[in-house]
Amino acid sequence: MNPTSTQSHSVASALKRLVTATACSMLALSVIALAGLPTRPVLADETCQSPYMPMITGQEEFVYVWTLGVAGMGDGSDKLVTIDVRPGSATFGKVINSASVDGKHEAHHAGFTSDRRYLWAGGLDTSQIFVFEVHSDPSKPKLVKTITSFVKDSGGAVGPHTFYALPGRMMITALSNSKDHGGRTALVEYSDEGKHLATHWIPTEADPNGVKIEKVADGYGYDLRALPRRNVMLSSSFTGWSNYMMDFGKMLQDKEAMQRFGQTVVQWNLHTRKPKKVLHVPGSPLEIRFAWGPNNNYAFTSTALTSKLWLIHEGDKGEWQAKAVADIGDPSQVPLPVDISIASDDRSMWVNTFMDGKTRLFDISDPHAPKQVYEKVIGKQINMVSQSWDGKRVYFTTSLLANWDKKGADNEQFLRSYGWDGKDLKEVFSIDFNSEKLGRSHIMLFGSSRLYGG
Repeated sequence: MNPTSTQSHSVASALKRLVTATACSMLALSVIALAGLPTRPVLADETCQSPYMPMITGQEEFVYVWTLGVAGMGDGSDKLVTIDVRPGSATFGKVINSASVDGKHEAHHAGFTSDRRYLWAGGLDTSQIFVFEVHSDPSKPKLVKTITSFVKDSGGAVGPHTFYALPGRMMITALSNSKDHGGRTALVEYSDEGKHLATHWIPTEADPNGVKIEKVADGYGYDLRALPRRNVMLSSSFTGWSNYMMDFGKMLQDKEAMQRFGQTVVQWNLHTRKPKKVLHVPGSPLEIRFAWGPNNNYAFTSTALTSKLWLIHEGDKGEWQAKAVADIGDPSQVPLPVDISIASDDRSMWVNTFMDGKTRLFDISDPHAPKQVYEKVIGKQINMVSQSWDGKRVYFTTSLLANWDKKGADNEQFLRSYGWDGKDLKEVFSIDFNSEKLGRSHIMLFGSSRLYGG
């Protein structure tokens, strides 16, 4: 190989690593274009995935739904359900595969590895982790590994929640601990092969680990997202096993239980995994979503109990801070915000509220002053929202937790797909998970054979 071709190969390799590390960054795509390397149009994928993962080009082909089993319904087990969303397919909008795990584990969240070849999914009750292989045939994920040692591996963390891809490893947020089943918990790190690497306990006032505490350090955990170019990782806070496995109505009447909710967002050094600052965000901040723009150093979260949007942002002096920037619906009615999805252009964000079954669209072009511009009732209850990178397709599911979902006729369980034309959501298809005997539909992830050369 001559020096010129060697140099070209080195440049291409370096740029490929850059794209992998910032797969959803428009800045990285601009760099490739300037280098004269071929690019494919970025038209799809979800907007909430790890920037370390390869990105789907073209429209998503499959939607994977991690689903809670219901006794007496089908096989009664938690399962990964695959829906065909390929335009023109004979099975478009239909279930084409279902891969069950053994038993009910309180299926909740899931995430791809950094190479996107495997999908990790967790059970909040049993703390088991299920690894599905998706690259051989993306239409038929296969369960290839079950990790039953999470509590022992981690030194007592319980309830694996968020699965967030880092290069060659998986960062997992837990929700509880084996000592008292309260909210004190940790971030737990595994290799992509399933080997436990480290446990990072979230700081408390009794064990601050040298961090700056804004008001309180509760040690609670929930979601996690990273902004690699600022070396920042943020984790949010929810509640422990003793609450999330309790009947929702009973918990609302339990004054002591209602005091056991998180009120913090922790700023971490992404590279060292060391906590730096504990921000006060009262009301149980849930999903964290970073903006995508190359100069937009901020993220949003929503608080379940106080129904507010919070902006977590880097100030002029590099200090990260948090402030409430908008109400979501009428906070006095406790609509219970549960999931948010920020658009790829950072100009809008979908916000779901469980109790009234609504999704709301906020104009966030000024992140310090979001304004609601649209709302629609999706069902009797809704939870998760996933939108495509181009913003034209939006998907919704329903289940929050097995013991928190509504009862009777209000216990709708579905996946619904909508088209967004900039003015209105128009339903494309709906799958009733109750009538299909699939269970309770929770988190969604997109899949495509094009990721693996298909």
